[in-house]
Order: sequence, then C-alpha cells, then structure tokens
Amino acid sequence: MRNLLIVTFCFLFVNAIAQTDSLKLKFPVDSNYFSSFDGTRIYYEVRGKGKPVLLVHGFIVNSNSWKRTALYFDLLNNGYQVILLDMRGNGKSGKPHIATAYENDAEAKDITLLMDILKVKHYSAVGYSRGSIITSRLLLLDKRIQKAALGGMGLDFTNPEWPRRILFYKALMGDSIPELKGVVNYVQSQGFDQLALAYLQKSQPSTSKEILGKFKQPIMVICGADDSDNGSAEDLSKVFPNGSFATVPGDHNHASATPEFSIKILDFLKKN
Repeated sequence: MRNLLIVTFCFLFVNAIAQTDSLKLKFPVDSNYFSSFDGTRIYYEVRGKGKPVLLVHGFIVNSNSWKRTALYFDLLNNGYQVILLDMRGNGKSGKPHIATAYENDAEAKDITLLMDILKVKHYSAVGYSRGSIITSRLLLLDKRIQKAALGGMGLDFTNPEWPRRILFYKALMGDSIPELKGVVNYVQSQGFDQLALAYLQKSQPSTSKEILGKFKQPIMVICGADDSDNGSAEDLSKVFPNGSFATVPGDHNHASATPEFSIKILDFLKKN
C-alpha cells in the first residue's frame, strides 16, 4: 500500500511538472525592464495573445503573487494576453529611497507608460488589495481601460486620512504599533525594502466617491466572504454607475487564489 502511494505521488508530481513545461511552451514569457518617467526601472512580463488583461498586485508582494492563482492560468487558457509588472518599491523593480518618488500617482504613471511601450490600445484591469487602489487611479488617468475588477477592497481607501494606511506607514517607519508587529517582522524576515514600502503607504493615493461615481466602465468589486479588512466592498460597488458585486470563499489573504475568484472574473470579462 505504501509503495502504491509513493508511485501515485510520483506520477502526480511528474504530471504537474509536465503540465507546467507544456504551459511554458504554449505561452512563452516576454519579460523586460523599462525606464519610467523619473528613471526608475520597472520590471514587466507579457504572456499569451488576445485581449490584454493587466493584473495589478497588492502590498508586500510582487507580480509573482498572481502566478499562484487560478486566474493567471485561466486567463491564458481562455485566450487572453496577461500583462504583469512589479510596481515600484517591489520585486525586481526599482526601490527609490526618496519619498517623492512615490507621490503624484507614480505607480499609475508607470503603468500607463508601460501600456504606451507595449502599444496597447484598449485593456481590462484586475487589481487586488492595494492593486485595486492603483487600478482606481488608472480608471481616472488612462482612458484605454474598458472594464475593471477591484478585488479585496472596500470603501475605506476613499478617505485620504485612512487610519489603516497611516498605521502601516508609521509601523514600517519604526514606530511601535503592536497590531502590526507581525507585518513588520515578516517584511524584515523576507528581506523586503522596508523604507520603500513605508513610502508606498505614505503616498498611497485615495480616490473620492464623487470621482469614482463618474466612471462609466463596467466595474466589478469582488471580495472574500470572510474579508472585511478594507471596509465594505458591497458599498464600494454601489458607488459606480455600472458597478456589480461578487463574493467568493476566503479571507483577504486567500480569496484571490480560489477557483471561484477566477470564474467570477472570467465571467465578468466575457459579459462586459
């Protein structure tokens, strides 16, 4: 019996590797860097062909976080082109130690410049957590977005003095914030650039409900059933004239990786 289990495990492991290799052959990755408006080097990847979908990652992660989701592979297998980037301060991209490098929608400007470089005429965007905040700025600044999904985000980010954002900034700058001690310890244990992350929180943009209410594109707000980290996602969906709301299983850290999240996003993209 034990030998049978070992053989079965080996078969599944080999089969998974074969599927991964097959995916690499079918959808080769085009990766590169570009110099953004202020000289910061930004890393990006493009994979697949078809209608472009930009995936915008959250805080204290990078674009690889999307590769651990069903959505990433389902988009490719359903004929979409997937565009990823490590936003400034994260991953392989530049991490300036100047606070002003993160101000005035720097991240959204990086993305719009990337779309210029790639000669993208129209695209859809999917953001998660902090990536939804940046996607909201893209909706304001880049008219090429035809539709957007905002994951793991509620109304709280519309407040420019959002207490959660301020606490994250102070904790990452070295203040003693007991409830965020675990976050700081994780950042340090992983060797992430703590100062860059602090500046990202300091300059994190907010978009008012009045501005959000002017967006005409189809916008879906999607959230884990156990996620209330950033305020009411359902209330956020009601701000948009053409908004919709969806829930999937999971909390803030796990909802985006579920098959249900991918199914909801694909259905939204196909219907709108």
